[in-house]
Formats: sequence, C-alpha cells, structure tokens
Amino acid sequence: MKAKRTLAVMALFALGTAGLVACGNDSAGTDGDATATGTTQPDTGDTSDDTSGDTSGSDVSSDEQVTLTIWHVQTSEAGVAFFEETAALYTAEHPNVTFNIQPIQNEDLDGKLQTALNSGDAPDVFSQRGGGKMRDMVDAGQLLDLTDLITDTTKEQLGEGIFEAIAYQGKVWNMPESIQPGGIWYSKDLFEQAGITETPTTLEELNAVIEKLKAAGITPIALGGMDAWPAAHWFYFFALRECPGGVIDAVADNPTLEDACWLKAAEDLETFAAQDPFNEGFLTTPAQQGAGSSAGQIANHMAAMELMGSWNAGTIASLTPDGQPLADLGWFPFPQIPGGQGDPTAVMGGSGGMSCSAQAPAEICADFLNFYVSPERQIAYYEAIGNPPLNQEAASAVTEPYVLQIMDAIGAATYSTDWLDTTLGQNIGNALNTAVTEMLAGQIDAAGMIEEANMAAAKG
Repeated sequence: MKAKRTLAVMALFALGTAGLVACGNDSAGTDGDATATGTTQPDTGDTSDDTSGDTSGSDVSSDEQVTLTIWHVQTSEAGVAFFEETAALYTAEHPNVTFNIQPIQNEDLDGKLQTALNSGDAPDVFSQRGGGKMRDMVDAGQLLDLTDLITDTTKEQLGEGIFEAIAYQGKVWNMPESIQPGGIWYSKDLFEQAGITETPTTLEELNAVIEKLKAAGITPIALGGMDAWPAAHWFYFFALRECPGGVIDAVADNPTLEDACWLKAAEDLETFAAQDPFNEGFLTTPAQQGAGSSAGQIANHMAAMELMGSWNAGTIASLTPDGQPLADLGWFPFPQIPGGQGDPTAVMGGSGGMSCSAQAPAEICADFLNFYVSPERQIAYYEAIGNPPLNQEAASAVTEPYVLQIMDAIGAATYSTDWLDTTLGQNIGNALNTAVTEMLAGQIDAAGMIEEANMAAAKG
C-alpha cells in the first residue's frame, strides 16, 4: 500500500511536468555549517507543554508578535538565500511574524532533530523525510496535524491525490515540496572521452562502462561512503531490482530482511564492489560537502558517475569552479538486472517536505507552509535548490533535459517506493546503512550485512 501511495505522488508529479521543453538552469547543494541566519529574536511559541500528547498546536492572535524557528537542509548559498527571501516576503505580508532560520547539514539533521523533539524544544518548522521516520514522530505526538489547515488553493495546485498519498492515520503531517527519485548522474564529457556512446540499461552494460572508464584513466563512480547512506543507496537499488514490490513493501511493518532476494542484492553489491568501481578513499569521502566530496568529484570531472537523488544536480552546480550548473551533466535510471524479481521500471526516492512541530503556533505555522508552496515560491525553490516543484502552476519552470529524463522514468514506472532507510525508520535504517558500509569496507560479507540489519530490526 505504501509503495502504491508513493507511486501516486510520482504519477501526479509526472503529469504536472509533462511536455516541457529543454533548456538549462540549476543551482543548489548542501555544503556548509548549521549556522543561524535571518531574524534571530527569541521564539515566543509555547514549548512548555509535553509534546507527547497534544498535537493541535498553539494559536496566536494576528497582532501578537511571533518568531517561527525553521530548520532546513539547504545549506548552499542559493538554498540559504531562498529560505531567507521566503521568510522576508512572508514577514512583509505579516509584520507580526519574524523568523529564526537555521540551515542544518543534511547528515546532521536526523540526530539534532530527534534530540530537539524529545527534549520538547523542537523548531517550529523543519525538513521532513517522510516514511517511517515521520510515522515515528506522529506516534510520539511530535507533529502538528495539518489536515484541516491546508487551504483549498494549495490542494488544487498540488493535487489532492498528493495529500492522500502522504497521509498517515488518515491525516496529513507534512507539506510536500518535491519528489526526489534516485538514479545515476554522469558526465557526458567523460563518457565521450572513454568512447562510451550510450548509457547502460543493464548491470552487464554498467560493468562494461566501468571497464571503459578505467581503461581511459577515469574514476568510474564517486561515492561518499563517509556518510554511510550514499553507500547504502547501492544496496537499496540492487534490492529494488532483485526483490518483488510486495517484499519491499512488507518491511514497513516487518523490518526483517528475511526473503532470499535481500541476500541476493547484498551479494550483487559485494560482487559489484569487487571490481573496484569507486573513487580511492571512498570510505572517508563525504557526499555533499566541498569539492572533494562525491558530488564535488562529479562537479570537477574527477569521476564519471554518482548514484544519488534528484537534488544532486543542484548540489553539483554549487560545487563547480564557477558555481554554475555542470554543462555536460546527464542522468539515467539504475540499470536492470536480468533474472531479478524486481520490476525493471521501478523507481525509488523521497517524498518529504516540511512539518510543524506539535507545539508550534498552528494557524501561523500552517499559513506559512501554504505560502511556502505557492507557485511563486515553488518556482524560486526549483531555481535555487534544483528539485522539481510539485505545484502544478510552477511546473513550466522545469526545463533541464535531465529533469525530463527523470520524468520519463517516473512516467514509465509501474512501482515506486521510498528510500529504504526512510521506510525502516531512523534506528533500523541507520543500522542498515552502517552494515552496508562495513561490507564495502571488507569487515563483513553479504550474509553478515543482512544479519546485522536483522539484529537491529529485532531490537526495534
């Protein structure tokens, strides 16, 4: 059921952006420190109540001065500027509302957010992963119920089906902002340099591309293994091709990787890694922070490919020498595995957004989120961050060829699911990511990786 709901979101998104012409503009990234920006008045929202019970939020009158604290993961210059501009525009319309904005490095968000939520001192508005991580927050009474606070205009522009797709317990807990399917980003120039004329569609063809790149003296794949989750993405996608959709769906309720296809996917990755496709020192390479990161290696033509979500175009653009989009950037879906039980058209990605904490001022927080996904703000979001917008009236802003390729893949997909660690929730998902990294480091084998993940699932 979960995967079908996610597919519904992606299908609606594909319809909203179909038929766009190609041009080119993008900038984003997630490098930088989590430093406070914007207006920094103390938060006057009531956070003294126990967050485990009341999820109705705390209302304030229209003339009462309020400061909303926002945590987001867009730490590039363009991403930070987008949030500051959005806040300033909202304050211009609502002089009683100011903001304390903190960009949080993507890899730091989950831990910092969980600590803040558990302590009852959560930000009013924050980036939301969705999936099992969001369900855990809802079950703990930590999120504001947005169901009756989303305007009819927002529902019309984003599509009511999107809100049905992301609902949990029949209610809406986050404002969706984009769809972020994963795939392989590559340098067209480096492919041409290695004599590669077509993108691979099967694992065998991908292996052949890797050998051609190595023969040309080019690092085939950049991998930010230091952050664990980028390494785990390789396991996720092998599992997407090896496992039937029903098996993947089942882990939302039973996180044990019992089916034989999970071990087969781990063995696939173990074999794949044995051909040495990744950059030297990939286990100590960050994913998105600086020119030496895996995204930075694509941006600076130090490696030919990277497996990553749709935000990667913006991250790469922020790490090029001139801070501009990479002119030769391309994208293709994760290759098929002949004989695999998974749907060869299946896609995996994220469908998160922004949530309000349970103790945020409900009416104002929700009103800000409705403003945040308006057509004008969604266009600005796309131009600054690179993720395609969900607002159908903003869809005409999407012009890049690789975005159209992503849309083609979504349109052809008959099955879709969330990132596996998001589905599993923070504790089990992080344990899986760590186990995959340990396998790639040679510390355990494929069977040991599955065993470690299942041990974490048994602990809950």
